[in-house]
Amino acid sequence: MNYLTQKELKTTRIFLNKGYIIKRVENVISHKYIQKKIKNEISRLLKLKRKINLNYLHLYVSKEKLNDLRVNLINSVNKDKNFKFHYFNLAKSNLYTLINNELMMQKNINISIQLPNDDSSLLPIHSDVWSGDSPYEFNLWVPMVNCYKTKSMYILNPKDNQKFNKTIIKNKKLLSSASVYNKLKKKLKWLKVNTGEFMIFDQTLPHGNVVNLEKHTRVSLNCRFKSIFSPYGDKKIGEFFIPITPRASTKIGSKYKFPF
Repeated sequence: MNYLTQKELKTTRIFLNKGYIIKRVENVISHKYIQKKIKNEISRLLKLKRKINLNYLHLYVSKEKLNDLRVNLINSVNKDKNFKFHYFNLAKSNLYTLINNELMMQKNINISIQLPNDDSSLLPIHSDVWSGDSPYEFNLWVPMVNCYKTKSMYILNPKDNQKFNKTIIKNKKLLSSASVYNKLKKKLKWLKVNTGEFMIFDQTLPHGNVVNLEKHTRVSLNCRFKSIFSPYGDKKIGEFFIPITPRASTKIGSKYKFPF
């Protein structure tokens, strides 16, 4: 028995087939809020008087100072009480469709910045569950600039991932990132996600990035979501996740104690 709507069934089907969905943001006001906050904070941190075009961020920050900028930017936006709310609003109904309407959200939203030809900001091929994340978590990935080819990220589709998992069991030599990437690189899908769009992807699938060989800088945000009641990995409630949409039955049931 399945009581999902036709729209929900279609979204679910696409996600299970590809391992991700890419759609227009659901709330334009929230997207503008996030864009403005990111641009204003970068300009403040770099002491710029002009409005910054994030595609050309590499003209204002060196590779040596990039990590400091990124860390300070992450700290700054996560102190904004409204930032997480607006981030969630970008894909609210799709998160409900793919996960649940009682959600946990990662406490801190991550920010990735990749300057052109910069090899200091690489995320080698990996699956988040390999390092202790729960397979019940999905990642909401939001670009602040158009992301394509090496300016974006790659992912392995679910069918090829199943085959690869069987290969790992038989071949224990496939333990390094380099060996995994070389094994899978012909099967990897490079994702095109424009500003004004979001992507939700299955982080159990191998994914990562390479040196940005395009002319412009990549700036993207990512944050994990999961159902309140689904199993947890190494990252627990409070220390990594916070509940954002608990319902009345959950609040009552979690506090109830038998009087006798």
